[in-house]
Amino acid sequence: MTKAVDPADASRLATHFERNFDRKPDAGAPLALAVSGGPDSMALLALAAAAWPGGVIAATVDHRLRASAADECAMVAAACAGLGVPHATLVADAFPDGASLQAQARHLRYALLIDWAAQAGAMALATAHQADDQAETFLMRAARGAGLSGLAGVRASRKVTASDGRALLLVRPVLDWRRAELRAIVRRAELPFVDDPANDDPRHDRTRFRRLLNEHEWLDAPRIARAAAHLSEADRELRAIADWVWAERARQGRGGTIRIDMAGLPRGLRRRLALRAIGAVRAAAGVDRPDWSPDANIEPLLDALDRGKAATQAGVLARPKGDLWRFGTAPARRTG
Repeated sequence: MTKAVDPADASRLATHFERNFDRKPDAGAPLALAVSGGPDSMALLALAAAAWPGGVIAATVDHRLRASAADECAMVAAACAGLGVPHATLVADAFPDGASLQAQARHLRYALLIDWAAQAGAMALATAHQADDQAETFLMRAARGAGLSGLAGVRASRKVTASDGRALLLVRPVLDWRRAELRAIVRRAELPFVDDPANDDPRHDRTRFRRLLNEHEWLDAPRIARAAAHLSEADRELRAIADWVWAERARQGRGGTIRIDMAGLPRGLRRRLALRAIGAVRAAAGVDRPDWSPDANIEPLLDALDRGKAATQAGVLARPKGDLWRFGTAPARRTG
């Protein structure tokens, strides 16, 4: 039998979450939880069920990549039944092309969860990313030379869109909790959980950075996560400025082409506007692949445009005419 969650822990979750919303989750607009069966997500399940009885729903995605996946989904379903939380198992039928297996799985997992949460009328979809995840992400991206958007790490919340066009908020309500805290909560609640074997696979970058943090106490995960939060705040402010400049200077033409007046703008703003233009052109052309990211490296493209040269990125051709940059679909390559 599941033991009760410490009321102080449930209150901590509720206070953090409700600070950003006008209402609490309830049966009419529940909080949807992505529960993988790992200790972090099982702890989030226990905390949320205690904080908002009757106001939580949960789902687990079966990627059909491991023989044990179905058993893990059944484990989560049984735990949810014991907590009085409605549960759904979402099955991945096929992966999109053009990316690594992990990237494909992540892309499809979020697509399934977002559609499920939107159809359920959820007020938000919550995942169990925590402070150690944030610190690992920060170090991984710093090692790759990421810019501000990348170093901002995992966002506490962001808007997402379901396949039917409905908007939804994706939230991380335990982003300031430590991994050890969440594991202790799920153990005290006597809930089952499964440790993903991929977390100890040295082939993955995240595993190596996790070990780096664990083996060096001077690398303080909460402080690194706090630095990422400060960068996230700066990134939001720059995004707001970029939105204003886009509205003033970007114009859409025939066939989804985008023209932007870049006169007098610093490189950081040109970068953001160019990234947005590339995404807009791809969307207009109906290109939806997981191998493109709004945080992609476009420095070579910017260098070329600054020199007055045309350049291509992710199927988009960018051509400068003085300070006016034009973005359109790149012509198909000739074969034979």
